[in-house]
Amino acid sequence: MNPLVSNTVPGPLLGVNIDHVATLRNARGGNFPDPVRLAQMAVDGGADIITFHLREDRRHIRDADVQRMKAEIAVPLNFESAVTQEMLGIIAQVRPQYVCLVPERRLEITTEGGLDVAGQFARVRDACATLAAIGCRVSLFIEANRQQMEAAAQAGAPCVELHTGAYANAYEAGDTAKIQSELTRIHEGIALAQSLGLQTNAGHGLTLASTPSIAAQPWVQELHIGHALVGHALAVGMERSVRDFKAVIARARAAQPPVPSR
Repeated sequence: MNPLVSNTVPGPLLGVNIDHVATLRNARGGNFPDPVRLAQMAVDGGADIITFHLREDRRHIRDADVQRMKAEIAVPLNFESAVTQEMLGIIAQVRPQYVCLVPERRLEITTEGGLDVAGQFARVRDACATLAAIGCRVSLFIEANRQQMEAAAQAGAPCVELHTGAYANAYEAGDTAKIQSELTRIHEGIALAQSLGLQTNAGHGLTLASTPSIAAQPWVQELHIGHALVGHALAVGMERSVRDFKAVIARARAAQPPVPSR
């Protein structure tokens, strides 16, 4: 085999964002449905990672959910967090395996874009150092552009998670030109991340239909998917939903030719 070519690049791991189960629970109050129980069902279905975002306003996941997931879920936890002292303090107590630093605005329905690493560089750099010191792998949720990617590398983050929201929206709208331009932008972002030595993950807004084009991108190592996966689970159950997403991810990656080794 050509030593410059790899045939063993694995398909992306699947991180299941469990926030949307908590949103449904909180709409009625009480304890049902239980996001921790559904997280375990996701693991039983093959989820590699459980992702959650503890927001400052606690609109879905709550502190008690986080503590229970740490105690009861065996796969790595990916704690999405705003860059605040409160959240860094909670993370220091919980010690999740992974942390993804994200932007957060009180009035948004869901995360609307990537973190401005370049614009708040010192703050993000200090957070990366603090989290690395307690053993958390840090990723930064950013747009696929050079300024933010280079700032992420300089801030000391080993990973980036590329925001796929614009691509997902274009896919849902059937905007072929926008789909292609977004895929090109993401592909170029992945290549740049590789040149900077950054692990590249991706997520936001992906569905069963739109996931394959991202899963097929060389060197994407994790996909973090929530709303569509939980929505699909309402029809087929959580374990089946996870298996369905993992199947489209595996097929998309298997269909790609070998890629150059780093």
